[in-house]
Amino acid sequence: MLRTIAAKLAQSLGLLLAVVVLNFTMIHLTPGDPAVVIAGESGAGDPEVLAQIRADYGLDRPFAVQLVSYVGDVVTGDLGFSFFFNRPVTEMIGDRLWPTILLVGTALVFAIVLGVLAGIFTSRRPDSTVSHGVTIAALIGFSMPVFWTGILLIILFASVLKILPISGMRDVQFEGGPISAIGDVVRHLILPALTLGLIYLAQYSRLSRATMLEVLESDYIRTARAKGLTERVVVYKHALRNAIIPVVTVAGLQFGALLSGALLVETVFNWPGLGRLAFDSILRRDTPVLLGVLLMTAVLVVVANLLTDLLYRRIDPRIRVGGSADV
Repeated sequence: MLRTIAAKLAQSLGLLLAVVVLNFTMIHLTPGDPAVVIAGESGAGDPEVLAQIRADYGLDRPFAVQLVSYVGDVVTGDLGFSFFFNRPVTEMIGDRLWPTILLVGTALVFAIVLGVLAGIFTSRRPDSTVSHGVTIAALIGFSMPVFWTGILLIILFASVLKILPISGMRDVQFEGGPISAIGDVVRHLILPALTLGLIYLAQYSRLSRATMLEVLESDYIRTARAKGLTERVVVYKHALRNAIIPVVTVAGLQFGALLSGALLVETVFNWPGLGRLAFDSILRRDTPVLLGVLLMTAVLVVVANLLTDLLYRRIDPRIRVGGSADV
């Protein structure tokens, strides 16, 4: 197990290094001059000011020299300074990282738990009216774009029912103790997490339904029922353990897509996470911040895949005995 984890970590570090190089190269090839962004409207028309800025920030050096310098800084944990805010990029990412983890984690848990429960329910009664209704609802939820779902939820819960906030992570006028502050964050979290999780809830419910239908027809399930075990034990102890493996695999592989969806959700709900920071840095052409967000996103995806691999081994004993899982 330790050797496998060490090998996975080595592969992950190599992958992150490739991501750093690729991101820097792609940003360097995009049109535009960072010196113009740094100079602002007052100095963008003065060639001497622009030349001085390029010299100060090392933008006049050859591309290979800039790349090697940037990779060296990243290895030491230095992601540079924001062109727009003149703050360390690591500090700005640190402020936005936990809101994104909270949003994505909540949406993922919501989608997996409810999706698997819906899949179990519909697989046990595949021809019932409720099962067909859940299937139709899942298809509708899967086909709706994230931003459209968010707008509909805003109209319903903020304009019609007027029971949930639609912007930010906290109420700017909030006054109260720690427990009340947590409740305020939870109220602001409901709509973004629901928006982000609905599309994956639909997908996981369909996947778990299909796998549960297959597992429930297996020989070992018939043997368990023949032994006189209750249906609850057969379904939740024996069948679910094998049926949930594809769901865990897909959830790990889709974590990058979940982060991409978070960018749209954070923009719609003004959630102060990495997605919103990336969107703002694109508008401001704040290259160091954008590179830092892209790197942190890659780190989160790599960590999610490592955790998925470990969870996969925990669920399926055959992986622990036979070798590693390619997740």
